[in-house]
Amino acid sequence: MKLKKVASSELTPTTPFDFDSTFHKPDHFTTGDNYWEPGTRWQTWFWQGIPLGLKLANAWTRVKPKINIDVWSPRPLTREFTDSLTAEIRYRYNLDLDLTDFYRKFKADKILGPVIRKWQGMRPGHPSSLYEYLIIGIVLQNATVRRSIQMFKSLLEKYGTPLEFDGRKLWCFWSPGRLSTVIEQELRDLKVGYRAKSIKKIDEYFTAGAMDEMALRQKDRETQMTELLKLYGVGPATVWYLLFDVFHHWDFFNHVSPWEQKIYSKVFFDQDPEKPVPVKKLLKHFAKFGAYKQLAVHYIWEDLWWKRKNEHIPWLEKLIKV
Repeated sequence: MKLKKVASSELTPTTPFDFDSTFHKPDHFTTGDNYWEPGTRWQTWFWQGIPLGLKLANAWTRVKPKINIDVWSPRPLTREFTDSLTAEIRYRYNLDLDLTDFYRKFKADKILGPVIRKWQGMRPGHPSSLYEYLIIGIVLQNATVRRSIQMFKSLLEKYGTPLEFDGRKLWCFWSPGRLSTVIEQELRDLKVGYRAKSIKKIDEYFTAGAMDEMALRQKDRETQMTELLKLYGVGPATVWYLLFDVFHHWDFFNHVSPWEQKIYSKVFFDQDPEKPVPVKKLLKHFAKFGAYKQLAVHYIWEDLWWKRKNEHIPWLEKLIKV
């Protein structure tokens, strides 16, 4: 599907703001729905039934930030539509987040302080809707990074939409209900294994209106967690990610996967990843970050992955297995 450029707008985030560390997360596996280079991100975006192509470009500095957004679409868009799209981009990438208190409290921390200075203005952010994130979360379950990439690529190229815009060819996620006529065996044929049933069930929940992301955003954390855990194939690990990336809870930290346990052990305690620090000890260590536990670990985690982007880290490569 070839798209036409139909709209342009500007966004002004709160200060300070760092474009590249907000719009590019090196730890997110490659999905084929985006392309990044310093200062610019191209992203597909399925919004209100329309597959879109977005170009987000850094237009200013950390202290006077501005983001230029160009939108490509298969048809003209109303002002109301583009306004709602802009508001959603602001939400998903936390462009209104006030980091003042977080920085003030931890700028002197031995590990976190230098990372804050290095990545001042970085926001946690993710381009996916709740539906999309749940599908991604399912393909991440019990799999190496390489295996997850293969599974998601197969799904996206089977059920997504290839878009052409601004000289880029990228895949756009499918809409809820796209899998309504797909039988479980067809999904299994894409080599997603037991996850086929979970993917099918998630699509059914959203198609039937049993899960409403916008309504769930207005609920308290406990209600969000309870509702998410009702979903077939969704466990505590996936919910933990969702509460941070989709629902923006910075203080909730009650789960550490075996893979993350190894990485946290090396980063926070310089412990051999193959002899990891007990999860209970890790969670107790993170408690010092109080209301910002998840945000603090996000900063340190992202710093590690940016380092990997620019240098070879042998112990980390052994754990990633891309």
